[in-house]
Amino acid sequence: MTTVLRRSFNIIESLSKPNTNQLLGALSVRHWNGNGQKRNLNVHEHVSFSLLKEAGVPVPEFGVAKTKEEAKEIAIKLNVKDIVLKAQVLAGGRGKGHFKGGLKGGVKMVYSPEEAEKVAGQMISDYLITKQTGEKGRICNSVMVTERKFPRKEYYFAVMMERAFSGPVLIASSQGGVNIEEVAAENPQAILYEPIDIHQGLTREQACKVVTAVGLGDKKDEATETLLRLYDLFLKKDALLLEVNPFAEDSSGKFFSLDAKMRFDDNAEFRQKDLFALRDWSQEDQKEVEAAKHSLNYIALDGDIGCLVNGAGLAMATMDIIKLHGGEPANFLDVGGGATAQQVKEAFKIITADPKVCAILVNIFGGIMRCDIIAEGIIAAAKELNLNVPIVCRLQGTNVDDAKVLIASAAMKILPVDNLDEAARLVVKLSSIVGLARSAKLSVNFEIPI
Repeated sequence: MTTVLRRSFNIIESLSKPNTNQLLGALSVRHWNGNGQKRNLNVHEHVSFSLLKEAGVPVPEFGVAKTKEEAKEIAIKLNVKDIVLKAQVLAGGRGKGHFKGGLKGGVKMVYSPEEAEKVAGQMISDYLITKQTGEKGRICNSVMVTERKFPRKEYYFAVMMERAFSGPVLIASSQGGVNIEEVAAENPQAILYEPIDIHQGLTREQACKVVTAVGLGDKKDEATETLLRLYDLFLKKDALLLEVNPFAEDSSGKFFSLDAKMRFDDNAEFRQKDLFALRDWSQEDQKEVEAAKHSLNYIALDGDIGCLVNGAGLAMATMDIIKLHGGEPANFLDVGGGATAQQVKEAFKIITADPKVCAILVNIFGGIMRCDIIAEGIIAAAKELNLNVPIVCRLQGTNVDDAKVLIASAAMKILPVDNLDEAARLVVKLSSIVGLARSAKLSVNFEIPI
C-alpha cells in the first residue's frame, strides 16, 4: 500500500467497514484540477494487455468476446489445452467474486472451446459482485479469453505518481500474484520503492538495481528492458498508475505479464483521445456519471442520509460526525469551491435519485463558495423536485446572513442549524423518523418542532 493510500485510509478509517473499501477505491481514482475533482480513466484488463503488447512487454495470447459464441471461436484460435476466462469488470477481487446468476468467480479455468462457450455464457450480461462493487455488482459485458500460464515464480512491478516522492516511483516486490496491500501490511520490507527523477526518467542503472534486488539477477537484462518499456509506456500514455501483478516466469523460463491495471490522467484527454474513447461508462454508477457531467464529485454509499458539502475534507468530516451520532451516509458529494445555484440543484437531483435517502444534510463553509448561492440552489431544487425529505442546512462563512434570509423567506421545510454537531444529531433523528414512516407507509409533518 502506498503512502498516499495509507494516509487516505487513516483519514476515513472511522467510517463503517463495509463502506471504507468502496469509498477508498472511489477516491483513489480522483484528483484535483482547476475545475474541481474528476474521475481518472480506468480501463479494462484487455485494454491494458493491448497497450503492454504494443509497448513490447510480453503478454499471453488473448482475445475479447462479447458473446459466448465469440468466446468459443477465440478458444479454438488459441489452440491450447488450458484457457482462462476473465470477466471484464472494473473491480478488484474478481476471482473471489460471484455472479448474481450463481456462477462462482469472475476468473475461471476451462479446458475446451465448448466449456469456454458455456462459462462465458454464464458471465456475459450478468452482474459480478466483489468486495469493491457492493451488493448491486457490476455488469459484465465482455470476457477476456487467454492462454493459461503456469508460473514458477511471480513478481510485482508498478509505476505510479506518488506525492510522497514528488513524482513517479517504481514499486517492486518478489512477492507477486497476491494482494500487494496485504504484503505491505504484513512485511513492509518486501516492498521496494525507487523514486524516479521526472526530468531524467528511469535510468537503466536504476532498473537493473531494482530487478536485482527482487531476485531477478540471472534474468536482469530481460527484466531491466521490461521495466524501461513500462516506464516509457507510463509517460507516453499520461498514466497515473501502471501495475503488472504478476510479472511471472513460466515453466519454459519466459516472462509474461499475467495481469495488469492502468489508470490515466483526465487532464491529458486532449492528447489521448483514442485511449479515452475506450472508457466503459457501463462500469460506473449512473449517478456518478451524471455528477461528472456537472463537475460534481459524487460517490454512492449504502446509508440513508444524503450529504451535500463543499470540500473533500469537510465531506469526510461530515460523514464522520453522522456516523458518530449513529447515522449512515448515503453518499459523498463535494460541490467544490465554485459551485453555481444550477450545480447545487443538480446535486439535489442526484442525491434524491437514491431511493434510500430519508434526509439530507447540507454542510457548507463559505470561503470562495458563497452561502447565498447555495441557498438559492437548495430552494430551487426543493421547489422543482417537490422534495419530500427533510433538509437540515448548516451554512457558515461568506454571505451566510443573506443565505439565512433567503431560506427563511422561502417558507419551505428547510431546517437551518448553525452548529454542525447539532445538525448531525438532528438529521440522524429525522432520517430515522422518515425511515420508520416509510416502513409503515405514513407521512410525516416536519413543521412540528422536533
